[in-house]
Amino acid sequence: MERTPLLELKGIVKRFGEHAVLKGIDLSVNPGEILALLGPSGCGKTTLLRVVAGLESPDAGRVLLEGQDVTHLPPERRGIGFVFQDYALFPHLTALGNVAFGLKGKDRLERAKRALERVGMTLFQDRKPSELSGGQQQRIALARALAPGPKLILLDEPFSSLDASLRASTREEVRKLLKETGTTALLVTHDQEEALSFADRLGVMRGGRLEQLGTPEEVYLKPKTPFVAQFLGRTNLLSGEGFGRYAETCLGPVPLAEPAHGPLLLSLRPEALKLLPPEAPEGALGQVVAREFKGHDLTYRVRLLSPEKELLVQEVPESPFRVGDRVRVGVVGKGVALEGHPTKAPVGTD
Repeated sequence: MERTPLLELKGIVKRFGEHAVLKGIDLSVNPGEILALLGPSGCGKTTLLRVVAGLESPDAGRVLLEGQDVTHLPPERRGIGFVFQDYALFPHLTALGNVAFGLKGKDRLERAKRALERVGMTLFQDRKPSELSGGQQQRIALARALAPGPKLILLDEPFSSLDASLRASTREEVRKLLKETGTTALLVTHDQEEALSFADRLGVMRGGRLEQLGTPEEVYLKPKTPFVAQFLGRTNLLSGEGFGRYAETCLGPVPLAEPAHGPLLLSLRPEALKLLPPEAPEGALGQVVAREFKGHDLTYRVRLLSPEKELLVQEVPESPFRVGDRVRVGVVGKGVALEGHPTKAPVGTD
């Protein structure tokens, strides 16, 4: 039996003056699921979050919570928690006071204390925001959102103000907490790694539309469009001719993730390529023009000799090739045929 989505968005349109920020968004979030909306600045993801929260009214479409139409309900009647990008803590209140703010009933302080305990901040309950680190403020904001027992929590770039060393660990802790409490969450971010590691499913937005929706693995490994392929990590875009399970390209035959026929544009991730010595019998001949060492891996930029095109190739950190070396580029993974097939593929891109 199919369960009812906790959140459903049907044909959401939002305009600011003449400009349409959201252009008919359809989306559902299941109970207990973490869904991330990913996209560049200005794509409409934060506006969509504000429509769900009730902070903005859509010009068309409906917002349903547990099957009930809440499109015109005020924010305080929706039972939704919101963690803002800047946390929006009251500077004159303690951590406990911030979490208790807005709670009703005689047991409000006890409920606030339980929420603080849940996020590991009991020892800091008497401190004010200015006395807390960024990571601690983030937990207080999360505790405040969780305290009323919301059906859904909205997270707007919640980790963006944390430094890199804190970001990954805090992200992991917050995900664990959401899963332990069975809380449904909708996250907005422009950080690809954050969306891939944090979400059960992710949607990539572009220009007010949802371009692709699926599990992180599906969207990364099988992007539907050049934009999704490029936005969700580095990739190479190659034109070619599909012959079912493989395509003929400037690198020779490339296995395809899904069968395709005729002219096509392929996405080929850097890890789907390998470098070989120039005397190797396979691969396309090229020259290393850049080398980026990142500890856990090594990314090369290689310019093919014919046709003249640059490709990104990811190798193990011990790879011996240097800038200026002649190499051959071989294929070890599968390409993905993208929607549309321009006559000329763009240069390999980050």
